[in-house]
Amino acid sequence: MPIAVDVDVMLARRKMSVGELADRVGITPANLAVLKNGRAKAVRFATLAALCEVLDCQPGDLLRWEPEEAEDAEDAEDAADAEDAADG
Repeated sequence: MPIAVDVDVMLARRKMSVGELADRVGITPANLAVLKNGRAKAVRFATLAALCEVLDCQPGDLLRWEPEEAEDAEDAEDAADAEDAADG
């Protein structure tokens, strides 16, 4: 996915745990983990605003765009490695 999530970076900078952030934002630790690990397909603006308020940051500190080319190259390399392994 071309959107990278840097919640873990801000957590480290603020010396805050995932559980504490989840409590203060009002979401479950599981849902925060989904977002933090980049598996979320969407995020509500209200949740993003709450994250920014609690972490004292801007949305751009939590989310950034990365070109898909890097992912496509990695996927192609992984596929080639798998094919080589299958060929024995």
